[in-house]
Amino acid sequence: MAMSQCFLLLCIFFISAYAAKVQTKVTDNPADQLVAAVNSNRTANKLSSLYSNPGLGCLALQYIKAYQGDCSVVGGSDSKKPAESEFAETFAPNCGVQASSLAQITGRFLACQSKYAKPSEAFNDILIRNSKSLDILYSKNHTEVGAAVSGSDGGGPYFWCVLFSNGKPKSSFTTWTGELKVIRPGCFSGSNDQCNGNGANTLSQTIHLWPITGASIALLYALGV
Repeated sequence: MAMSQCFLLLCIFFISAYAAKVQTKVTDNPADQLVAAVNSNRTANKLSSLYSNPGLGCLALQYIKAYQGDCSVVGGSDSKKPAESEFAETFAPNCGVQASSLAQITGRFLACQSKYAKPSEAFNDILIRNSKSLDILYSKNHTEVGAAVSGSDGGGPYFWCVLFSNGKPKSSFTTWTGELKVIRPGCFSGSNDQCNGNGANTLSQTIHLWPITGASIALLYALGV
């Protein structure tokens, strides 16, 4: 009996460890990781790190959504970008951000491709493409940053966006209610939100692990462990 109880304890340990590992992988926010990549590169070059403004992050996600999944107009000779007026007229209201709190956008990165890439790969291989990108990254005009990652309807193409601003941290891009509107699909930085950039359903993937652990605990209880 002691042997079987010990075996069950070991099984639960490994199941729980696996569950924790999968949860960590699923709930990581790739937009926060993009911001981390921005700041690590800036500090490595003896520049100040930037405040991760959640309101600016939400606007970055709205910026992506303005393209309606069309990769063909991102970069190149046919590239387009949303009108600056859309920040106040469309993006801010969709996020619940006060238009009066908007600050100047001092730089932006935007990229799109059919295949999902991890944030570190997206930053190094897709967003930072030339000396102009480095000039934007290392500009001393920035004080804040917001990033977003999104697929289209839970799949490709995938967009990555980073917006920079010279606003005052914690007083620019503020909300009416104190809370931003969470919009899916997509992830934005600074939201303290569990999110998966490749469009998978985070909630369902996390919850599916618990019945296994719960059943094992119930079995242990029945055996008197």
